[in-house]
Amino acid sequence: MTDDLLVAIDGPVGRIRLSRPKAIHALTTAMCDGVLAALEAWRGDDAVRCVMIDHAPSPDGDPKGARGFCAGGDIRMLADSGAKDGVEARAFFHTEYRMNHRLFTYVKPTIAFMDGITMGGGVGISQPCKYRVATENTKLAMPETGIGLFPDVGGGWYLSRLPGRIGQYLALTGHRLDGAECLALGLATHYLPSASLDEAKRRIGETPDAIDAVLDELSAPAPDAAILGAQAEIDRLFASDALEDIFAALEADGGEWAAKTLTTLKTKSPQTMKVSLRLLRDGAGMASFADEMKQEYAVGARVVQRHDFLEGVRAVIVDKDNAPRWDPATPDGVTDHVIEQIFAPLPEDEAWTPA
Repeated sequence: MTDDLLVAIDGPVGRIRLSRPKAIHALTTAMCDGVLAALEAWRGDDAVRCVMIDHAPSPDGDPKGARGFCAGGDIRMLADSGAKDGVEARAFFHTEYRMNHRLFTYVKPTIAFMDGITMGGGVGISQPCKYRVATENTKLAMPETGIGLFPDVGGGWYLSRLPGRIGQYLALTGHRLDGAECLALGLATHYLPSASLDEAKRRIGETPDAIDAVLDELSAPAPDAAILGAQAEIDRLFASDALEDIFAALEADGGEWAAKTLTTLKTKSPQTMKVSLRLLRDGAGMASFADEMKQEYAVGARVVQRHDFLEGVRAVIVDKDNAPRWDPATPDGVTDHVIEQIFAPLPEDEAWTPA
């Protein structure tokens, strides 16, 4: 396995704990491999009745590690690889998406505890689980367009199935949802106070066939979901699958919310905002999650080597000047031809396949 991933059997429970605290438990290829291996080993083990996924406490008390469930993937590695031949980046995506798919299709109950930051790859490892527990600390987002990437790990599937046009809004803006909003949108199945999580895990270990009852009993009333109050504006202003139309609607609105949202969108990559809209449009009609992952792999394999991703990582993560120079710089500069090239299927001998 890896020191960044703690895997154990605790009575009738398979435990998977992300343990990379200095990176807020961001996923590496080795961690994804470890999750895949554990799930495969437990699949036929009758003694393992369910699987819990959470983050381990920092062994040295590092507060950064306590901030989140999973902050995403190893972005620096992806950019370093993308700047060269892209082989390591494609290997990561291939393994991560196999992990996502195996969780999505896993027969035994899976429970993800999304306590704290849950972004990018953290969304990908939690959303396939049958039970998804949010808390008052949950901050869930797919902020990839800010670094020239797109909401992958099944984002095209999950976001396209949210109410109205909320998925498109989240995909383009990278807006952070709190735990109550996750519950209201169905991204979480339960809302528990963080102080109750240890009790929930203990009781599930004692009664693995009563997960629903345990989580229901320990659940607390969630605060109002603020995003629902903005849904009418979101549905109206993000109604189109054409990025130019969304910009025009926001510009014409004249309201404060629209103006702030437009300012946010102008900091994102026009190319990958268009990729995201196409991804959600296609994802809404995908016949299976495997089909979704196959398409996302083809798109990711190309986007990771394009200018905007390398520039986004430079601006946000390496130099931290937060001033990416997108190319093209505006929505109308991103042609339909470029998007078609990005979405073209890979040759079958290069395409993603389930484990």
